[in-house]
Amino acid sequence: MARPEELVKVTHALSTELRLSMMRLLNTRRMNVAELAEALDIPVSTAASNVKVLEQAKLIETELLPASRGAMKVCRRTYDDIKIRMNAPELHGSDLNRCYEIEMPIGSFIACEAAPTCGMVSEEGPMIAEDSPAGFFHPSRLQAQLIWLRKGYLEYRYPLELPPGAQIQSIQFSMEICSEAPNYDPDWPSDITLWINGVEIGTWTSPGDFGGRRGKLNPSWWSDSGTQFGLLKTWCIDDTRSMLDEKEISAVTLNELNLASRSYVDMRIGVKEDAVYKGGLNLFGKRFGDHEQDLRMKIHYL
Repeated sequence: MARPEELVKVTHALSTELRLSMMRLLNTRRMNVAELAEALDIPVSTAASNVKVLEQAKLIETELLPASRGAMKVCRRTYDDIKIRMNAPELHGSDLNRCYEIEMPIGSFIACEAAPTCGMVSEEGPMIAEDSPAGFFHPSRLQAQLIWLRKGYLEYRYPLELPPGAQIQSIQFSMEICSEAPNYDPDWPSDITLWINGVEIGTWTSPGDFGGRRGKLNPSWWSDSGTQFGLLKTWCIDDTRSMLDEKEISAVTLNELNLASRSYVDMRIGVKEDAVYKGGLNLFGKRFGDHEQDLRMKIHYL
């Protein structure tokens, strides 16, 4: 249920015919800002300012993708329907706090398999010898801010601390991630799969390993020739299906994850041995890439 300040942003964003037209254009496919401007016959600057309003209202999501000249902002719609209840009951403090959220540092994995090319760095500099799978088990891994591997996986264990009797409605994991290519290569696909409590949720095909401009958060010592940023991806599982960025990716449901039977949640991210595209993965911490977050888990419950 939206809070009043969020509702104000949404209604303001939908208050002009121009922004409603943008939402209609994004009904069937993603479009970049220049494409929106051309379709609506408006200046690119006008399109960009209106995209920002829709983004602030969380009606669309944008991501920067490599282009022939730097990067382009690609937009996608986040909702198909919006319902506003005028007679919604008043919410009290206990009703608002029904989301359990925790971020896990990317170096806090409890198990892994890594094959060259592989490595990890902290905000301060290199941590282990490059292409050394043994280094992944060094205690210093807890300081990692960028991890890459050509094959294998990383597995994390999250504490599950919910009130007695809580009924889980959904669980989601979000992370900044991309493929792993020599230096970087925007055309380097990789099938990256997520598992929860040993159950395979679904696979995302990363289009490439991104560079060409510096990641917004990258420390100054990091070379321009290396991987610079990834894409923020969100897997979500509820009572009916599993989704990736709000689009169905599999029929796996909450019931299959056995969340109520344990005090923790295991999440694994990796590239399967039988993947079609074995392009590895880069995983970004909150001090690298474009998004200031680690591995975020959110659980919504009643």
